[in-house]
Amino acid sequence: MILVSACLCGINCRYDGGNSLNKDILRLFKEGKVIPVCPEQLGGLETPREPHEILQGTGETVLDGKDKVASVKEKDSTENFVKGAYETLKIAQSCDAKAAILKAKSPSCGVGVIYDGSFTGNKKHGNGVTAELLIKNGIKVYTEENFNDKNF
Repeated sequence: MILVSACLCGINCRYDGGNSLNKDILRLFKEGKVIPVCPEQLGGLETPREPHEILQGTGETVLDGKDKVASVKEKDSTENFVKGAYETLKIAQSCDAKAAILKAKSPSCGVGVIYDGSFTGNKKHGNGVTAELLIKNGIKVYTEENFNDKNF
């Protein structure tokens, strides 16, 4: 089984109340090959919600307790992001997921590149909190920008 960011299946769970529908991922969902998850909702955040970014580091530094995830209005939501990451990991483990396709650049789901914490659209190298935790637990993580649906 494969985990996938719920927003990529057309589920309105993005911070702005919308989705990021990807037709190839929706097809995988309709074929029963993926399980949609939204780590931010699993962590207790509402939809819609203020935009959030990892302030200085990456998902790794957040998981290590050395950094925070905060909203554009400086609300500390680190606990929600960490809780959502662990809830997502529980789901992955319960369905024996070996891979995940997550939303690019997200503070939860980004892989390789995330927003830099300045809320200006600038990016930096790193993973989101959930992506980092899944990778540390042996799950192969892709984004909608780099997965190859032929492999699934």
